[in-house]
Amino acid sequence: MNNFDVLEHYSHDEEGQYFDRKSARIKPKDIARHLVAFANGNGGELVIGIEDDGEISGFDYPQANPLNDFLDIPFTYCKGDFRYQYQIYDVEVGDRKDQVLVFEVNPSENKVIKTIDNKVYLRVGDQSKLLSHDQITQLEFDKGERYFEDLILEDSSYDDVDMNTIDEYRSILKTSLSGEEILKARNLLKNGHLTYAGALLFAKYPTQFLPNARVRVLKFDGNKMHTGERLNISKDKNFEENLPTLLKNIREFITTLLKEYQFLDRDGIFKTVSEYPEFAWLEGIVNSVTHRDYSFRGDYIRVSIYDDRLEVFSPGKLPNIVTLDNMIETRYSRNPRIARVLNEFGFVRELNEGVKRIYEEMDHYFLNKPIYSEPNNNAVLLVLENNSKDRKMKTTKEITHLLTPELLRSLDESEMKIIQYVTVHGRINIKKTKKILGKGDTYSRRRLKNLQDKKILRWHGTNKTDPYQYYSLEDLYDTSTNS
Repeated sequence: MNNFDVLEHYSHDEEGQYFDRKSARIKPKDIARHLVAFANGNGGELVIGIEDDGEISGFDYPQANPLNDFLDIPFTYCKGDFRYQYQIYDVEVGDRKDQVLVFEVNPSENKVIKTIDNKVYLRVGDQSKLLSHDQITQLEFDKGERYFEDLILEDSSYDDVDMNTIDEYRSILKTSLSGEEILKARNLLKNGHLTYAGALLFAKYPTQFLPNARVRVLKFDGNKMHTGERLNISKDKNFEENLPTLLKNIREFITTLLKEYQFLDRDGIFKTVSEYPEFAWLEGIVNSVTHRDYSFRGDYIRVSIYDDRLEVFSPGKLPNIVTLDNMIETRYSRNPRIARVLNEFGFVRELNEGVKRIYEEMDHYFLNKPIYSEPNNNAVLLVLENNSKDRKMKTTKEITHLLTPELLRSLDESEMKIIQYVTVHGRINIKKTKKILGKGDTYSRRRLKNLQDKKILRWHGTNKTDPYQYYSLEDLYDTSTNS
C-alpha cells in the first residue's frame, strides 16, 4: 500500500474502537488520553495531523504543535510501559511539504496504563472514556494486576469449608498437611478467612458469599423458549455446590438429558454416543465456572438444552487479552488459583487447549463448529449444534447387515470417513466429501464411485451435473426428499 492509499484510508475511515485521528493543534498532553485508552483496551491506531473531517493538515503551520512533542507523549504524559510503534508519512498540503504521524498501540496485557495525572481512560466505541474508581478496579482485575479471587471474605472462616471436598483434595495431592494448611499454602485462606477463590472451591455453601455463583440447567421441548401458557421447560435445576462438586453433579445430570445415537468409529465398530461429545459441552461449562468474571454479580451461568442445540451462557466479558478471534491460540486465566485447583481435580486445561479440543471433538462427530459470541459485549455464549434432524437410520442391525466386518476392513481411510459421515447425516454430496477428506474433486468423486460400485452407497440425481445430487447408504434412507 503506497502513501496515497494509506492517507486515503486514514482520512476517510470511520473513527471507532480501533481508530482515531486528531489535529496537531490539540495539545500533546490532551492527546495522551487516547494512547492510554487504546493501551487499556484492545489496542488501536491514532493518527495525528488529520482533522476530524478527514482534511490532511500536518504539523507545519502556526497553530500546530511540533511533531517531536507528540513523539514524546508516551514518556512525558503517560505512566506505565506499553508497547507501541509509530510511522511518519510525508505528505503535500497545498504547496507545502508536511508529515502525518501514526501511532500503532498494542494492548497492555497485564497492567493498567494511566496519564501523568493518574487518570485512567478506556476506549469504548469512538470515545476515550474516563474511568471511575470502581471501573479502574474492574480493569485491574481484567488485566491480572489484581485478582478478584484473591479478595478476602471477612465474614468467612475455616468452619465454612466442606470437609468431604477438602479431604478429597488432600487425597489427590497425597499430602500429610491438614486441610487448613493446604488452603493457606494455596493462598485460599488468609488470616483465618477464606478468599473468594477458597469459598468457590471449598465452601459448603458458596452462594452464601456470592449469590450468583451457581449454574442453572434448563431443558426445553423444541428449538425455542416459550413463556406463559406455552411454557416449554421440561427440566430446570440449579447447582450451587462448591465447584468440584458442582461439576461432578452437572456432568451426571446433563448426561441423563441428552439423546443417544449409534456412531461408527474408525475401527468399524458401532458405539453408543451422546448427541454431543461429552468433552465439548463439559469443557464449555468448566471454562465458564473457571474463567468467568465473578466480580460481575448481576447474573449467573446458564446451560440451555434445546432439541437442536446446547448453549452455555457465562456472564462477564472474555478475560483480558482473549478475544473471539484469538481464543484458540491464547493462554490466559482470569482466576489462576481456581484454575490450578480444578486442574488438580482433573477438570481444567489451559483455556486455549480446552477450546481447541472442543473444535476437534465436534469435528470428529461431524458436527458443526462451536459458535462463540459475546452478547451485548458483557457475556460469553457457546453454542453447540447437533444433527438430530439428519439421523434417519432405521436400526443399527440393518446397518451392520450392510456394513459387514469384512466389507469395512476392505475400505481405505478416505472411504471409511465417508461412511462415518453418511451413517451420521444420512447423505453426502461432492462438496461435503471434499471438505471431510481435504482432497480435490477428482479424488473425492473416485472414492464415492468406489463405494457405489461396492453396493454400499446409492447415487441420487437426474444426471451427473445435477447440483442436488447426493449419495446415501443402500436401502436405508427415505430417498423421496431432498435437502
